[in-house]
Amino acid sequence: MKATFKTLAVLIIALNVVSCKKPAGEGGKVTLRGSVLVEDWNSSFTIKNSEYPGYDEDVYIIYGDDGGYSDRTRANYNGEYEFKYLRKGKYKIYVYSKDKTLTQPSGETSVVKEVEITEKKGVKTVDQIIIYK
Repeated sequence: MKATFKTLAVLIIALNVVSCKKPAGEGGKVTLRGSVLVEDWNSSFTIKNSEYPGYDEDVYIIYGDDGGYSDRTRANYNGEYEFKYLRKGKYKIYVYSKDKTLTQPSGETSVVKEVEITEKKGVKTVDQIIIYK
């Protein structure tokens, strides 16, 4: 009877571990990579002065349905960034930008890219994020 109870307990624990679906976040073998491009405009957004890689821009990631940002990195000298060790799931990548529509009271907005990781490992490229300065 004791052996049967122990076997049953081990089986229940094993099933719980196997059946638990891990949420989006760290702990996997996927890397998200992308880049930031800055478009420099005049104050009324009528004349584009230049464009250049978004070096040193803060890039944020939200894991799944998290309320705030889950992690942050800075783009390198080429405007490239990456988030490593992610699991399957849905993510949002965003960077702050001036509001080109001139409708936000703060004058700023966020540019968001939604990404879903469906593989267990590898590298996934995020569409380029274009921000305005």
